[in-house]
Amino acid sequence: MRIRLKHIVLIIVLASLGAIIYGFTLGEEQSQIANKFIGFGTVGLFLIAMPLFLIKESKSRKVKDYMLTEENIRKMQGKAPKKTENQ
Repeated sequence: MRIRLKHIVLIIVLASLGAIIYGFTLGEEQSQIANKFIGFGTVGLFLIAMPLFLIKESKSRKVKDYMLTEENIRKMQGKAPKKTENQ
């Protein structure tokens, strides 16, 4: 059985959400432990799961397609590409 990156991300997200919910359900008498659970859940979501998800989703993408260049601006506006003198 091969564990894929999407499964790892899903496990981390569920564990982080579980830690955050558990931290909020703890009473006032255990506020120090509750804050730790909430903090670790937040760290798990934003510093571990989100970067792994972004790496997984952007693996086969070209960065050039998402950069705001003159050529891409013309494509968005529906104009023909501008011919330069050396062409």
